[in-house]
Amino acid sequence: MPIVTIHLLKGRDKEKRKELIKNVTDAITKTLGVAEESVRVILNEMENENFGVAGLPIMEYRSKKSAAGVNSKS
Repeated sequence: MPIVTIHLLKGRDKEKRKELIKNVTDAITKTLGVAEESVRVILNEMENENFGVAGLPIMEYRSKKSAAGVNSKS
């Protein structure tokens, strides 16, 4: 039974999360040749203040990148 855990920042709507679960399930069934019913997808959503990139909280990192003219969705 494949189990996939995905960590992501909060803020995506219900439909986007549903789409993600479906696409991940499809990729696993196609790649591993297993039934959809055997696939488990766990989404762990976290608050922005609990995630950092390059030594900065994500919102500060994005602000810094934006100020530098770099488009980043990390």
